[in-house]
Amino acid sequence: MVGSQETFQQAWPGIHFDFRAASVLVTGGTSGIGAAMARAFQAAGAQVTITGTRESLDAYAEAPEGVSYQPLKLQDRESLQALAGRFDQLDVLINNAGGTGGAEQPFDFDTAVQVNLNAVYHLSEALSGALARSRWPGGASIINLASEMALFGSPYFPGYGAAKAAVVQLTRTQAVTLAEHAIRANALLPGSVPTPMTAAFAENQDIHEMVADKTPLGRWGRPEEIAGPALFLASPLASFISGHTLVVDGGYSIFE
Repeated sequence: MVGSQETFQQAWPGIHFDFRAASVLVTGGTSGIGAAMARAFQAAGAQVTITGTRESLDAYAEAPEGVSYQPLKLQDRESLQALAGRFDQLDVLINNAGGTGGAEQPFDFDTAVQVNLNAVYHLSEALSGALARSRWPGGASIINLASEMALFGSPYFPGYGAAKAAVVQLTRTQAVTLAEHAIRANALLPGSVPTPMTAAFAENQDIHEMVADKTPLGRWGRPEEIAGPALFLASPLASFISGHTLVVDGGYSIFE
């Protein structure tokens, strides 16, 4: 886990990003990939806000320290609007929060589409004004977390896969419609990364080995390996990249 500038540089020796004075919002930043991205931007000097479903940050054992926290219910339009109303200006929006379904129905199709697609659209729209007021070099950024499941069919998560594929298309649309406001939009497609959401699969030895064997790099990814590409896409180095889908999966999706 990346917890400070020092430990960040230990994870990525010789690589420096400067996000001082940048305002960054990471939805679902209390654990896993979201927490890694929040820590990475914080280590680079950004003012970071994360969201979660619980009332306070203290309820999360793995949450980053020193960040601002806002509760958010992805299925509640008023909750999305209330969160957006807290930002007069925003430089980076990372739509990371999501899931395969609801707590009572973990693979419910409608819930998966709501939290992985509809919430991304409505929060991005609600924050478009704040993003348009950004003065960040290279323009403000929306980074949408999709999934490698957007690229192929899966019998296990029909709503999740469909929603993540739609997020890729939504990202392209955002890149076109928001360009006049100097807002760039790109999508990240993580491969298999151990997180609380994937724990049941990552901890299953047979599944873990099957994924590693099919991945050309021979292993699962780490949360910070998704954070690195997010830093790049939000930085001035990527000022001419918009509407792009960046797959970060160790080669899993191209290997037969």
